[in-house]
Amino acid sequence: MSRYQPPLQALRFLVHEVLKAPDALAAAGWEDAGADLFDAVLTEAGRLAVDVLLPLDRSGDEQGARLAADGVRMPDGFRAAWRRWRDGGWNGLSGDPAYGGQGMPAVLDTLVTEMVCAANLAFSITPGLTQGAIRAIAAHADAALKDLCLPPMIAGDWTGAMALTEPQAGTDLGLLRTRAEPAGEGAYRIIGQKMFISSADHDLTDNLVHLVLARLPDAPAGTRGVSLFLVPKRLADGNRNGWSVLSLERKMGLHASPTCVVSYDGAVGWMVGPPHRGLPAMFTMMNHERLFVGIQGIGVGERAAQSALAYAQDREQGRAPDGPHRPDRPADPILHHPDVRRMVLTARALTDAGRALAAWTALWLDRAQSSADPAVATEAEDWAALLTPVVKAAGTDFGFEAAVLAQQVMGGHGYIRDNGVEQLVRDVRATQIYEGTNGVQALDLVQRKLALHGGRPIARLFAALDDAVAGLEAEPATHDLAAPLREAAARLRGVVVWLAAADSPLAPAAAATDALRLLALVAYGWMWALMATAAAKRPDGYDPAFLDARIGLARVFATRLLPETIALDARIRSGHAGLFDDTLSDDLSATGG
Repeated sequence: MSRYQPPLQALRFLVHEVLKAPDALAAAGWEDAGADLFDAVLTEAGRLAVDVLLPLDRSGDEQGARLAADGVRMPDGFRAAWRRWRDGGWNGLSGDPAYGGQGMPAVLDTLVTEMVCAANLAFSITPGLTQGAIRAIAAHADAALKDLCLPPMIAGDWTGAMALTEPQAGTDLGLLRTRAEPAGEGAYRIIGQKMFISSADHDLTDNLVHLVLARLPDAPAGTRGVSLFLVPKRLADGNRNGWSVLSLERKMGLHASPTCVVSYDGAVGWMVGPPHRGLPAMFTMMNHERLFVGIQGIGVGERAAQSALAYAQDREQGRAPDGPHRPDRPADPILHHPDVRRMVLTARALTDAGRALAAWTALWLDRAQSSADPAVATEAEDWAALLTPVVKAAGTDFGFEAAVLAQQVMGGHGYIRDNGVEQLVRDVRATQIYEGTNGVQALDLVQRKLALHGGRPIARLFAALDDAVAGLEAEPATHDLAAPLREAAARLRGVVVWLAAADSPLAPAAAATDALRLLALVAYGWMWALMATAAAKRPDGYDPAFLDARIGLARVFATRLLPETIALDARIRSGHAGLFDDTLSDDLSATGG
């Protein structure tokens, strides 16, 4: 009962009427990224998602990846799907033409990626990681490594993975112990063990590369002593490099995506970037992955929203509180029950706003890449810094919530494995954890991003909110939506001031998750303001019912979801004292009775 069709009308509306992406890209130097190109690529990507990837989602979950004597084997059909992906040029959609890529804008790649994630989240992980590795190598590797690795990675003949986590370290990368010993002629021998390494090995391609964090012999302690190394599966002579997969993690979900424990036993690697500067180089990949993971959550949210609506339309049970809607039938479709309607509309409202925010961020990255104007680059840097933790955390939190709502709409059928929605719940749950847990994203936001450049990025958001409120007020059809957004934005302004004035570092840390959710809801409200305003102008080429529903969904968000900011404001301002009350022992052992 899990349903998915590419939301092409919603994507077209977002691209052309809300973001006006082709015009913005043309002004930044992307003359070839016109409206027809967007529509053609999105249509073809949707066809690939439904015809090739979606049919493998259930079977991949049932069969799972497995570890054989010579490496990891992917589920049946994944190798053929990868060939379709590779041969269609999808792996190089946004790749640098100098290395064989198509040079398409990131905002287009973002929307393509969402459809891939919706159809088959497990499949999406390998190309998503590869794109991040490509960016890190392009930004930090020397010319020889770029020439060696970028063409086959962009072509899809090689893939990439990142190897950060160690059993004793987790998120604290300053504790990692993997060593890199000089081996002559610019090479190093990597010795150590990593865990939780997604797509570290597979049989989709003949070769792949790991970006590994390790310490040189003279490395200082902590994160300042970490360097980055490129470690291939196969060396130039075709021989297997000195690393192996010890085991595959047995996970709650994402069974078709191998998560590996890897042992490096003197594997040959080459340094990427300068010594002891591995984390800044790795964060080029990490920041891309955080946006990508947010899109994973949005993709699952889209599929969940579609599944919930389809079931609620078809399932007949009971009579609606306002009387029969189908008097010719023994019961009404459950969509007419207010609580079911609430769940269906909540999943839809969260998903569409998340997509818009992710695409907004990607479009600014495109503008910075091609524009010669330093002011554009500065603004893009501000938006990316502020919104990356929000897209990652909110996209995945709300994606999980949408999946659980779809499961709840389906009742007992949602809990049954054969019906597919429980797989969405299991699969998307990991997105809240990997690439930095959402709690880590929240700490990054309150401890670094809100105060960045003297508060310049958050000031840009407040200015954009003011403009969005004015846009709502200018349209009769949306005038009533202005006050809820204005009031929620005022709460966010107050919280930003309160956090800056906190007299203990515990206060913003205790408030971090709530502060990120507050900012995310306000940012989602901003996106709904842009979408509703665009719909109120009644652009040609769209179903009138679709345009009406844009405004209706904006009203759902304003009246049903933005009020949560009131509770978040109160919870944030309660501070940290309740969590560290003197009656609670430091180890909390007494709380269990």
